[in-house]
Amino acid sequence: MDVGQAVRMRILELCQERNLSLNKLCTRSGVTQSTVNNIISGRNHSVTVSTLQKLCDGLNITLEDFFHCDLFRHIEQEIR
Repeated sequence: MDVGQAVRMRILELCQERNLSLNKLCTRSGVTQSTVNNIISGRNHSVTVSTLQKLCDGLNITLEDFFHCDLFRHIEQEIR
């Protein structure tokens, strides 16, 4: 799994845990629907820290909370 896939899965997991639609996350975080759709669909492979911080704010968590899960423990090395 690469970082982009892990970020996508984590966003979906956190929304599901909070019974929060992606649309509602966009509203709460101030991130546009198109940006979130591009992240979730995989068209955007590199989410900026700034965008991720906004999404975390919308989820009421810290960046540390976002990355504190097993998804990020076994990321494939991106440099080849």
